[in-house]
Amino acid sequence: MKFFKDVISELKKVKWPDKKYMIKYSIATFSTIIMCSLYFYMITIVFAIVKELR
Repeated sequence: MKFFKDVISELKKVKWPDKKYMIKYSIATFSTIIMCSLYFYMITIVFAIVKELR
């Protein structure tokens, strides 16, 4: 039981992010994912075109 009491006391010390922070960094994360996905998609397209030329 001491373990669970310690866990609860540590969770009370955590500074949880507010809504503004979460929205800001969620948008940044999704933008990064989309940009990386497009980058790798374009590389795949280029390799497919090069392969067709051979």
